[in-house]
Amino acid sequence: MKALRIRIVGGSLAGLFAGVLLQRDEHDVRIYERSRHGLGGRGAGLVPQQEVFQMLRLIGCEHVARIGVVARERIYLERDGRVAQTFATPQTQVSWDVLYETVASHMASDHYVLGREVERVSDGLDGATIHFSDGTSEEADLVIGADGVGSAVRRAVNPEHHTNSFAGYVAWRGLIPETALPERAGLLLERFAFYVTQGVHVLGYLVPGPKGEMARGERRYNWVWYRKVPADELAGLFTDRSGQTFEFSLPRGGLSEDRRDGLRRDAFEVLPPQFALAVAAEETPSIQGIFDYEAPRMVGRSIALIGDAAFVVRPHTAMGVSKAAGDVLALQRRLTAQSDLGAALLAYEGERRSIGEEIAAYGRRLGASAL
Repeated sequence: MKALRIRIVGGSLAGLFAGVLLQRDEHDVRIYERSRHGLGGRGAGLVPQQEVFQMLRLIGCEHVARIGVVARERIYLERDGRVAQTFATPQTQVSWDVLYETVASHMASDHYVLGREVERVSDGLDGATIHFSDGTSEEADLVIGADGVGSAVRRAVNPEHHTNSFAGYVAWRGLIPETALPERAGLLLERFAFYVTQGVHVLGYLVPGPKGEMARGERRYNWVWYRKVPADELAGLFTDRSGQTFEFSLPRGGLSEDRRDGLRRDAFEVLPPQFALAVAAEETPSIQGIFDYEAPRMVGRSIALIGDAAFVVRPHTAMGVSKAAGDVLALQRRLTAQSDLGAALLAYEGERRSIGEEIAAYGRRLGASAL
C-alpha cells in the first residue's frame, strides 16, 4: 500500500507499537496522547508473551524482554499465612516502565505529541477527521484508536455501542520498594503469591526497579487486591482528596489518609499477614476499575481500533499488552499486503475479532472464579 497519513489516538504501549512499526513502513505517523506529562512511571510489571516478543524483534527492542525478575514458583496462602499449595511454574515479569520508555524512544519527539486530547473522530469517505478538545481538527487517511478503556475513537465506529460495562469489582494496587516490605512478609519475595477465597482475591510479585534494576534490594513489590464494589459507589471511590472525580480509576496519590488507613484495617482483617503487611507498606495505593467492552465492529472506512479500545481485557488474563501487540502486527500485515485501505481494514477485523472475543470471555471466566 502507498504511504498513508496515519494518526494514532493514545500513546500507551498499543499506540507506540503501532506508531513505531508503521513509521518503519514509511507511513506519515503521529501519535496524540492526552496526558501532558507522558505515561512513564505508571506501570509495574507484565508477563511478555509471543506477540510481545515478536513485536520487540521487529522494532529492534528485543533486549528489553531480558530486563525482568523471575518468580521461581507460584504459592497459594492460607488465611493464617501458611503455604497451602506450591507450583513449580517459573515466569518472568519485565518492567512496564522500561518497555514503555524504550519503545517511545523509537518515535521522534515531534511525532509523539503530549497534551492533545481528542474529543471525537468522524469517519468520511476519503479519510477521517480528528476533532481535538481545543476546537482544532486534523484529517488523516487512517486514524487508529489506541485510547484504551476510555476510548473516544470507538464511538465513530460503534455509535450505538461504545460504553463500557462495570464488572462489579475493582483492583486496589500497590507498588513499593522491596526494602519497604517488612521482614515478616519475606515469604512473598521471589515468588508469585496468591490468596484466593470466597469474595477475596489478592496476589503479588516482584518487578524490576523503575529503571530496570534487577539486583536484590533495588526491585519493587507489586500487589493487586480485587474487591467487589456496588456500581453506585464507583463515583465516590474514584473521587480524590481534592474532590476531583475520575471515570475509570483513582490515580496514585489521590487517596485520603483516612481511606488509606481504612484499607489497611480491612487488609489485616481479611488477608494473610504477609499480604496485609504489603498493603500497609504502600503510602499511595491506586484503584483500577474493572470494566468490559467488546466492539461490534473494529473498523470503519478509515478507522481501526486496537487494544482496549476494541476489546477490554481484564487484568487476570495478563494478556492486555500481548493482545494489543497482536492487533498491531495484524493491522500492519494487512496494510502491507493490500493496495486498498478498505479491504485491508476488513481483513484486519476478520483476523482479530474472534481473538478479541475469546480473550475477553477468558477474562470474564477468570473474574467469575476469583470473586
